[in-house]
Amino acid sequence: MATTRTIIHTDDAPKAIGTYSQAVRAGDTIYLSGQIGLDPNSGQLVEGIEAQIPRVFENLKAVAEAAGTRLDEAVKFTVYLTDLANFAKVNEVMARYVGQPYPARAAVGVKELPRGALVEADAIIVAG
Repeated sequence: MATTRTIIHTDDAPKAIGTYSQAVRAGDTIYLSGQIGLDPNSGQLVEGIEAQIPRVFENLKAVAEAAGTRLDEAVKFTVYLTDLANFAKVNEVMARYVGQPYPARAAVGVKELPRGALVEADAIIVAG
């Protein structure tokens, strides 16, 4: 039996810049696509790592809320950084969006990200 997929979209997060949806719900699982530090109003990348990290989490939060849930309900995050020296900054910002018990997470160092972003993150949420 095929799983029904529901596409999630909100104008409170940047429009998809490729062949993907902001999020897809399959059963009780919501897969949030990677978000970079794009301002949803201007479509422009915010300047610097200090601004990009919170913008990434604000974008993910907006998509989670459009799906009828909260980012704090995420079970898994994957964070991509062009400089792993910024990992501590990600921890600091992420703690404002998720509480204990913390979700699973992977951090991956990458050479580059779309539009010259310095950080990207995606998430998986299991809705109760």
